[in-house]
Amino acid sequence: MNASYEALGTVDVARAVCLVWKRTAQMVEKDGARVLRSQHYVFEVPSVVRLVEYVDIRRRRNESGKQRLRIIMRDKMKCQYCGVRGTQFDLTLDHIMPRSRGGRSDAENLCAACKQCNQRKGDRTPDEARMPLLASPSALRYGLDKAMLRHYAESRPEWLPYLFLADKTEVA
Repeated sequence: MNASYEALGTVDVARAVCLVWKRTAQMVEKDGARVLRSQHYVFEVPSVVRLVEYVDIRRRRNESGKQRLRIIMRDKMKCQYCGVRGTQFDLTLDHIMPRSRGGRSDAENLCAACKQCNQRKGDRTPDEARMPLLASPSALRYGLDKAMLRHYAESRPEWLPYLFLADKTEVA
């Protein structure tokens, strides 16, 4: 979380412990009874950390790995051509306007697609392939969008108080 308690994303346990150890972040929630031990120290495993200093997320650019996940989550983990539900590992990103025709690799020209639909569409536009999109793609917002917040709330219920969802009792 940012210093303002705004959800920014996730880090692994090692990174969270390092941030707390360096006093770059504060531990807000512990991960139950889990601890890390070294020869001289015992570290409580953080479940939620908050940065000490505010980070202006509007200036941060999407890293390509995170952009892929964000686009798949924006599209509700569904192929935008046939509607089949998948995971971030089953789905691919498809260029709506093919790159060979000047299509860009930005969020407005990318959508989640199953491998079969992506291969069937090939180097054509959805109209040429007669494969209409189920939803038109939108730009990614900075910070965490509602789809990502819901995903985190489902996977880590202890994060729910920090995700600022309108109805914290209903996650799906």
